[in-house]
Amino acid sequence: MSTKLFGLKNCDTCKRALKELEASGAAPEFVDIRAEADLKTLLPRWIAAAGDKLVNRSSTTWRGLSEEDKARASGSSLEGLLLGNPTLIKRPVIETEREILVGWTAETKARLG
Repeated sequence: MSTKLFGLKNCDTCKRALKELEASGAAPEFVDIRAEADLKTLLPRWIAAAGDKLVNRSSTTWRGLSEEDKARASGSSLEGLLLGNPTLIKRPVIETEREILVGWTAETKARLG
């Protein structure tokens, strides 16, 4: 399995992550989470790896949710919430052969080497 970067084509953080990974010699495959990703298959793995850290609580989508929907952002309801609102997924999600990383942070960069 090669490295895959899941994100949105118009997301600045995803663009920056892709550019930095390519500059470091990695050749990640970009997968648009809205248009190309099979979230029904991916979300259980991502939730197992990251839990509610997978939710982007600073997004405009999050701010537009009802309090009832926000309460679903953890536990067994998380998968349904993210399936219905893919832009709530914190980006990028990077899958390597060894792990699943969420967000383009200093920790993510260090783990990728």
